Amino acid sequence: MTDPLVAGYADALFSVASAEGDPAVVEDELFRFAQVFRADDDLQSSLGDPSVPASRRQQIVEDLLSGRANAATTAVVSMVVAAGRASSLPAIVDAFVERSAASRNKTVATVRSAIELTEDQAERLTAALNGATGKDVEVKVVVDPSVLGGVVTEIGDDIIDGSIRRRLSQLRESFG
Repeated sequence: MTDPLVAGYADALFSVASAEGDPAVVEDELFRFAQVFRADDDLQSSLGDPSVPASRRQQIVEDLLSGRANAATTAVVSMVVAAGRASSLPAIVDAFVERSAASRNKTVATVRSAIELTEDQAERLTAALNGATGKDVEVKVVVDPSVLGGVVTEIGDDIIDGSIRRRLSQLRESFG
């Protein structure tokens, strides 16, 4: 169950994105920003440090996203950071992405791959997941070199691990 605070922020962000921009574009930009945020300890520290004035944290967001993201995306990230909720940003974005996809009658599948998928690969994966789940799936790809090869797919609480890393681990166990 999603934290009510996180869900409240996600709903508010969705309302802002719907009113001020294209929610699908904001969704994609927020998803990508959250991936960068998760991977960058310095960024987490800078945006989450309560001793740094909110205006300075907002300026960091503006500097990072200006010219790279929709104005609505910059505004919603800035709002979360100014409210002192930067540490919850990834969870808020995850809830926002789910909310946005649900508004289009879709389910989100987060796919971790060692490399960026081609458009054709993403389309085939989407079709396979649609068939396997019986749902209309929206694929969000995260490049994760630790996967080594193959993909790891998360749809809600379900994980489909088709990675080379998992296969190597299974081989080690069978020989050990």
